Amino acid sequence: MEASDDLPVVGTLAELTALVERDRGLYVRWSRGPAIDLGRASSVDDLTGVSMPGLSANPLDVERWWQERPVELWVARRLYDYEHLPREKGPGIRCWVLKGRENGRGPDNEPLVADVRPLCWIDPAVIDEARAEVAHQDGPWGPLRRTGG
Repeated sequence: MEASDDLPVVGTLAELTALVERDRGLYVRWSRGPAIDLGRASSVDDLTGVSMPGLSANPLDVERWWQERPVELWVARRLYDYEHLPREKGPGIRCWVLKGRENGRGPDNEPLVADVRPLCWIDPAVIDEARAEVAHQDGPWGPLRRTGG
């Protein structure tokens, strides 16, 4: 495991989409980066403090049920669903792409990834593009951390 934050940066949603179309088994993680994460190689459940067997991440692989819909919309939604994390978790939280082996599920049913290989950072402008892409859809949608009663 390379624990460096010196990674290439994906600068557009189209560039990230091309990466997802080229390679399977990719995940996106929102954190302070691989240099910190790979030192401990596991996430901690916020509620209980329990160490989990891998880093929590979200898969970027397109599901079969998505059929022939645009991959770019799939990727945009995967980013948009968790775009609240930098605001919620504090300064320094960024998203990055990794490859690894799924080693269980976390309390929110998210994959826990082991044998992590960091691939690239995702530029914040890509998150802006993802927000815009989701906003163009007909159905109402918001990030997973929704407010309301």
